[in-house]
Amino acid sequence: MGQYDESHATARDSARAPLGHYQLLKGLDPSKDQSYFLHRLNQAQLSKTMFPIGELHKTEVRRLAAEIKLPNARKKDSTGICFIGERPFREFLNRYIAKEPGPIKDLTGRVLGQHVGLSFYTLGQRQGLGIGGIKAKGAQKGGGEHAPWFVARKDMAANTLYAVQGHDHPWLLSPALHADDANWVAGEPPSAGAYGAKSRYRQADAACAFEANGSKAFSLRFGESQWAVTPGQSAVLYDGEVCLGGGVIDAAID
Repeated sequence: MGQYDESHATARDSARAPLGHYQLLKGLDPSKDQSYFLHRLNQAQLSKTMFPIGELHKTEVRRLAAEIKLPNARKKDSTGICFIGERPFREFLNRYIAKEPGPIKDLTGRVLGQHVGLSFYTLGQRQGLGIGGIKAKGAQKGGGEHAPWFVARKDMAANTLYAVQGHDHPWLLSPALHADDANWVAGEPPSAGAYGAKSRYRQADAACAFEANGSKAFSLRFGESQWAVTPGQSAVLYDGEVCLGGGVIDAAID
């Protein structure tokens, strides 16, 4: 039976499932739960996996580390992509992705600025656009033109990035999504029905209706529209604390 690990998730032999069947559970500390990233594990992998600190909160892990005098007990939490080290993400991507600058436009077609390459931006991104404070000539101070801008769409054929103002702009909200390249922890997709799902890390589970399309594709329809559903990111399905698996988003559905 799987135990606990520093990845803050849990594997266990479920009493509700057939003998020898393993489930991937959320870690006890919701701010450090890694099940979203571990959803591609299978039964063979979980049967040999241990999660020794999945049942602890990070504060308790730090306390224990300090107690036994580990040198990293008070080390600052890491964020971003740990394997590239302490360097800017865009600098890392520059080594592998060609820059193709192009226009940043609003939904009326007005050019707001220039992007450095569509691959360097993600839907919902606010920082790094270089278009803050865009304002029509002669407009009064304090107008809506100063509301923050968010990446809303990419037109790959035209090499154009579209930005909108306001966190809850309709272009940033999607009631449904389709995903493919699915992996199911149990080895097969769950039955159609009501579940919870995450379409990005660090969001609360969103109530949704799940429907499989074969074993490798599925659709989710949410009770409330989800923010910045992004093709290429993972959509992960949950039944309470149990991570069932997920797939790669290929389309947000209006």
